[in-house]
Amino acid sequence: MKTTRYRSFALLFTLSALLLGCTMEFMNAKPARELKPLPPLEGDLYAGWRVFQSKCASCHGTAATGGNRAPDLLPLVREMSARHFAELVLKRYDLGNGLGKESSNQSTIDTRIDDIVRLKEPPIEMPAWQGEPAVNAHILDLYSYLTARADGRLGIERPPR
Repeated sequence: MKTTRYRSFALLFTLSALLLGCTMEFMNAKPARELKPLPPLEGDLYAGWRVFQSKCASCHGTAATGGNRAPDLLPLVREMSARHFAELVLKRYDLGNGLGKESSNQSTIDTRIDDIVRLKEPPIEMPAWQGEPAVNAHILDLYSYLTARADGRLGIERPPR
């Protein structure tokens, strides 16, 4: 009789603990963003959108979700710092594909970038954009735009000016 009473008590205790545990988790349903808001963006979203549409969208798609020639940027940028992003976009990729040492002057590099962007020549790798003033001057704006897209702060529409 005592064992039955202890078993009943143990069963009741276990059930109440399980229910209480579920209730506690249900009560903590606030999204992480409400608990710790995302930091404000440092760049100009509109300027970043313009640079992306003119220089990147032909390969990465107008929504930055990938295309036939380049990957979806949103999951990649979500895990990237601004510094890492700038290094990848501006410096990491080698434009030397098809360029000899003697023809690495700025006008040849600019022509190669133009050919890649106009789809005259498929790039083997993404071109380095360090020599492109529109990208170089707006790299933080581009990062802010893509970060806002990746975090869900901005949809596929054009951001306000």
